[in-house]
Amino acid sequence: MRDGSKTKELIARTSLHLFVEKGITETTIRDIAAAAGIAEGTLYRHYESKDQLAWELFSENYLSFARELDRVQEGYDTLKDKLAAMIRRFCAFFDQDPVLFSYLLLAQHHQLKKVTPEMQTAVTVLQKVIAQGMAQGEVAEIEVELAAAMVLGVVLQVAVFKAYNRINQNLSQLSETLVDTCWQVLAGNGTP
Repeated sequence: MRDGSKTKELIARTSLHLFVEKGITETTIRDIAAAAGIAEGTLYRHYESKDQLAWELFSENYLSFARELDRVQEGYDTLKDKLAAMIRRFCAFFDQDPVLFSYLLLAQHHQLKKVTPEMQTAVTVLQKVIAQGMAQGEVAEIEVELAAAMVLGVVLQVAVFKAYNRINQNLSQLSETLVDTCWQVLAGNGTP
């Protein structure tokens, strides 16, 4: 008996490409099946609906990336080193799989509504790391959510520009600039 894992992976990768290219709303089940070279019924054997497919692609990868960021930051002692490791991993993730990264970036506005508070996300990992750094006196205390939003703004906006081909370099080539800029955002003139 076949387990269908190769077909499910084909559907997932095909969907990611179409969702990034056309958008989730504009992509149909028929589009996905045709691009994957499978029957529509085959797709429905793996996913109940396009919405379920879009959510599964988002949630599995978004939450997995959060776990990876948490694992990466645990190898360092200081906020600056933790932040640097997380940003470098973020950039490497974009460079290694720009389609998946672009999907997560572009789909977040619709899919984040389904993320529950108990789910660990990249945002909650960053907030935890920043809060620990503030508690240890590495940076001045400000609202953790604001600090995380400012750091994410720096990194995500560069990723958006890369996703739309407004930046030519790989994000990994820009990682040290992003690390330095984000550290300045956090430390600024308020460094204790």
